[in-house]
Formats: sequence, C-alpha cells, structure tokens
Amino acid sequence: MHVEEKIRLRYCGEEMKSLGTISDAFLLLENDRIHSFGTSSEETIKEIRQKHLQLTEIDAAGGHVFPSWVDSHTHLVYAGSRENEFVGRLKGLSYEEIAKRGGGILQSSAKLRLCKEEDLYESTRKRLNEILILGTGSVEIKSGYGLDLESELKMLRVIKRLKEKSSLTIRSTFLGAHAVPDEYKGNKKGYLNLLIKEMLPAIASEKLADYCDIFCEKNYFTKEDAMELFEAANKYGITPKVHAEQLSHSGGIQAGVESKARSVDHLEFANANDIQLLKNSETMPVLLPGAQFFLNLQNPPAREMIDAGLSVAISSDYNPGSCPSGNMSQMVSFACILYKMTPEEAILAATTNSAYAINLSHETGSLAVGKKANLFITREIPSYSFLPYSFGSNLADKIILNGKLMDRNSF
Repeated sequence: MHVEEKIRLRYCGEEMKSLGTISDAFLLLENDRIHSFGTSSEETIKEIRQKHLQLTEIDAAGGHVFPSWVDSHTHLVYAGSRENEFVGRLKGLSYEEIAKRGGGILQSSAKLRLCKEEDLYESTRKRLNEILILGTGSVEIKSGYGLDLESELKMLRVIKRLKEKSSLTIRSTFLGAHAVPDEYKGNKKGYLNLLIKEMLPAIASEKLADYCDIFCEKNYFTKEDAMELFEAANKYGITPKVHAEQLSHSGGIQAGVESKARSVDHLEFANANDIQLLKNSETMPVLLPGAQFFLNLQNPPAREMIDAGLSVAISSDYNPGSCPSGNMSQMVSFACILYKMTPEEAILAATTNSAYAINLSHETGSLAVGKKANLFITREIPSYSFLPYSFGSNLADKIILNGKLMDRNSF
C-alpha cells in the first residue's frame, strides 16, 4: 500500500525517488475520509473490529492499494471524434497543416456549437465513468471548443452539473483562448476583447470556472496575449493555467511563472532557462505523454526537470484530437518508457503532484490520515512496478471514491 505519513502538497526532485509503502497493511476509512492505516496483525484487526461494530471489510487479496489517479488536464466535454485527422497524420500531415485545412480545434468547435447541452452532458458523463473505472478519482475539465459566449457557457455549465452529480472530484477551466474562431479570423485582438469584456464577466457571475487557460503557441496566442488575459482573470479570482511550449517555444512558461499560474502544461520545447524559472516558482510543470506520443512530438525534458529539483506532474490531456484516452495507468507507463522516469517518480507525478496542479493535494492524491478516501485496489500483482510494466492493462479491481465502494454495474 502506498501511503503518506504526513500530508505533502507536492514532491520535488530527489523526493520523487521513493514511495511510502506498507506491506500487509490495513486502511481504515470513516465516512468519506481516511481514518488510519498501519501494519496489519491479528491483534490490530481485532481491536478495530471491537471499536467499529458496523465495519465493512474488503480483502485486497494480494492486490496493491493506490490513491486514485488525479488527471489535472483534460478536454472531456466535446462533440464528435476526429479520427480523420489521425489518418491525415499517418499520411504525413502535421498538426499545423491539419489546422490550416479547417481541422483541429476549429473542427471540434463547429461540432460543439451544434450539439445540445443535454447531449454534451450525457456523452461527458460516459467518459467520466470510463476514467473512473480506470482508477481516476479527481479530474480537471476545460472548455475551449465553444469559442463564442453561448457555447463556452454551455460547456462550463455541463462541467458544473457534473461537479454536482459525479462521484469524481472535478475542477473546471475556462479555455476560451484555445484558438481564434473563424468569425474573428485576422482579428485576434477583437476576440481577446470578447474573452475579457464579455466571456469572463459572464463566467464569473455564474461561478463556472476555477481556472483560466490559454494556448500559448505559434499561430495561436502569444505570451503578451496570455498576460493580458490573466490580468483580467485575476480580477475575478480565477487562477491562470497555460498550454505552454508544446509545438514550439513561445514564452508560455515565462507567462505562467510571471502570472503565478498554478501549472504550465505540455512543455515539449521547454529549455534550460524555463527549468530555472520553474525552479524559483510555485508553478507545477505538467507533462502530457499521451498527447506527445499520439502526435509523435519530441520528448519534454522530464529527466532534466526532476534532476534539477523540480516537481513534475503527469496527466492525460484526454481530448478528441491529440489524446483520445484518459487511461492514467498508461500515462504512467508512457512516462517511464519515454521519459525514463522511475515507477516511483511516475506514480507520484500522477497522484500528489497532479493534485497540486489543480490545488487538491491537501484533499486527495495520496493515502494520508484526514484526506478524502479516494483509492483503488489492484488485482493481485507482485509489486507496484508491475503497474507501469503492464502498459495498457487496467489493473484496478475495486474502486473506492468518497469512502464508498463503487458498483461497476451502476455506471
């Protein structure tokens, strides 16, 4: 069992090299919280049974107990798939070429604008249940496929409704600055004004967003655009996040650090100066190995970041264009295989550190006394390293969220 003796908000550098584990352990949950844990013995179990008469017991039966995965970067609210782009890339088209042909984000936007809110809710609910079965207990969900006031509000209202209904812990992010829509083609300044003067006030009035994000990238938005947007978002108490350095180096990390962003995400083109900026900040670098693998991009400097003493988080980027998967166990495997992260580093990156990226590490992301009882129990496996080793497999046998054993048949 992977445990934490005292609550840690994040792990940095050398700290990521080891997991706190207990063999032959007990874990006691009370209501929706972790009450206690320790080494199991006949005497200990007898004492627990005497004190807790209404106890429900679950035998891990040789399985390992992990804190639920925390997926701090997703685009789960979308309408329709984009497998045509997948085929296009196989034939040699780049991400930018597909976008210039009307694909990419703008294709998703066109589909989403036509989709009814109820249909969006239902399709996203199914995707949430999918990642729940795979062991994810907390997730961030972005807007950004609407790109007009009505459609962005529609997406964020779906996320708000899911927050209220789902067993998962959910954080919402306004990503209106995902691309410039066709109606503002050649007028990015006009679209930024729309984001700042109309969308942000409407979103803030309904309390629809925890974060404000921007795609800081060549042909999309600049560092200066990000700073302008974040200045406006901060007035409403909405914390910045940044899509940074994915396809080129565009100053997104610098914008994030200067704006005190909670995280900067992707980072394939991060450099040594960026690592130094992050080292002197409270901003979490989030790597998205599923999207990087799917788009066949260069590796981010994960090893250099950890060796320099940084925290590093891992998330999925579940979306219809560049990562149609929310399998966080597989993201952990990718981090080990592609980035040469150890199992310990990758597991911490996908739990505690990813929770930090959405300001949840005081509540979830580890098994610690007082934290929310979000965890999964694997099938019988020989060690925790078997989890990234068995890439593509779903080893989560039992799912517990908010202290309750989830019924797989009720999804």
